[in-house]
Amino acid sequence: MFTKKLIYSLCVFFLISQCSYSEEQSLRNMFQNNEAVIYALNIRTFNADDKNGNDIIEFSLGETSGTFINAIERLDELKSLGINTIHLLPITPTGKIKAIGTAGSLYAITDFTSINTQFYDDNSELSLKDQAKKFIQECHNRGMKVIVDLPSCGAYDFFINRPDLFLKDENGDAYIPADWMDVRLFDVPDDHKLFQSDIYVLHKLFVNFVMELGADGIRADVATIKPFIFWKELISYTRTKNKDFLFLAEASESWTQPASEKAYFTDYKKLLEAGFDGYYGDYFDLKNWNTMDKLTESVENRQKILKKYPEKKSVIGSFETHDVISPLLTGGENFSKMIIWLNATLPLNPYYVDGFLQADDYIYQYSNKRASETYTDDSYYYVHQGQIDIFNFSRKPGSESNILVEEHKQAIELRNNFLDSVTMGDFIPLNTNNNRIFAYQRTYKNKSVVVIINRNMVNSEEVKVNIKNIKRKSKINYIKNVQNIKVKNSVYNSKMRAAEIVILTIE
Repeated sequence: MFTKKLIYSLCVFFLISQCSYSEEQSLRNMFQNNEAVIYALNIRTFNADDKNGNDIIEFSLGETSGTFINAIERLDELKSLGINTIHLLPITPTGKIKAIGTAGSLYAITDFTSINTQFYDDNSELSLKDQAKKFIQECHNRGMKVIVDLPSCGAYDFFINRPDLFLKDENGDAYIPADWMDVRLFDVPDDHKLFQSDIYVLHKLFVNFVMELGADGIRADVATIKPFIFWKELISYTRTKNKDFLFLAEASESWTQPASEKAYFTDYKKLLEAGFDGYYGDYFDLKNWNTMDKLTESVENRQKILKKYPEKKSVIGSFETHDVISPLLTGGENFSKMIIWLNATLPLNPYYVDGFLQADDYIYQYSNKRASETYTDDSYYYVHQGQIDIFNFSRKPGSESNILVEEHKQAIELRNNFLDSVTMGDFIPLNTNNNRIFAYQRTYKNKSVVVIINRNMVNSEEVKVNIKNIKRKSKINYIKNVQNIKVKNSVYNSKMRAAEIVILTIE
């Protein structure tokens, strides 16, 4: 009897353990299933304390920049927004020679296996590396995964110290990719010499380093700039250590030219073939899409291409990234609200940059003015106006407005309630008499989410939309702008206000 009870108890314990284990999805699996809700942040600014409100952090006045330790204070805030994945903009050391900005660009890397000392918190007894580990562990404790950014080019300081790693012209000068004046192009072989090259070895060491920190994935900056074989081998190497480690490529259908005449150009299809789990897509072009045809073409063409790969692939909602001018400047508050609902309902992984949901337009008072103090050889506060500052010790992103946060909470609640529909459901463009209306349906089994948006940000539009799968006993739930909902005989018929968004669900 004792033996039977013991065996029974062990079986129950095993089953419970298996259930608990299966509930913990890897980031890679989440991303492939469009379940990652990603928030990109710069540790240097994420929880900075600008006491006098002039947008720049002045250490001589007792102000503090962001660190791994004080960043932990904001993790519950992100958790409350439904964020389940953190994208850390580069945490590697930044160049100080021929630099851009007074702190150095986050993407001007000088070392692949150490951490930017600017992120160190003096109030902690932990080493810098252990502070980074603690931050990542605190993310995991809250059910949030972590992606670490891999810069694509090296700082000028790096070139001075290791010229052998860089592609050089006949005069021995390293190539400057595009107009990125503070970085130089790495020399990456695309043949059998790859495996003996120090630059490939350093990238393997970077992979080992971020895995040691506890990260769940890598976002490859300008992934197109390196050859197919480089990524195929690096990703294969990584998967021998962790088969669930995510690789996200910064690449798009819109990018068809190399960053330099001497640089490689590996398009997004080849990057996916090399093993990347996903890429950026072209949603940052939304500001130029004024008709439903453009949106439909983008989504359907992408879905057709992604289905060709043996393993699942996906994209992020790249409507706004650290390289994109704030939607608040390009389209205003209503355009930003539209992005929130598209993020929540299209077949993608929602993506936000720190400050967007807090209605930051990234207009800095000190923009491109002479600096009062600098930590590089640049004496100006260089910024890309309208984009989150990655060059200086600047203020915490955000504003006093809470409008977009509330909009996001409503959208993420809908997404969570109809997760199968928006992650696995068919994307069905809806017939309408007005091409200025974005109208589509996400349907999975017996549940649907219907999205109707007036893309005209200025004027109202008359519209009729034919909705699918409404039956006599269907339950229609009116989620947003219910006062204007008019559905009769499966047709939505209304005069929509400028930028109006209508959401309903069908069960």
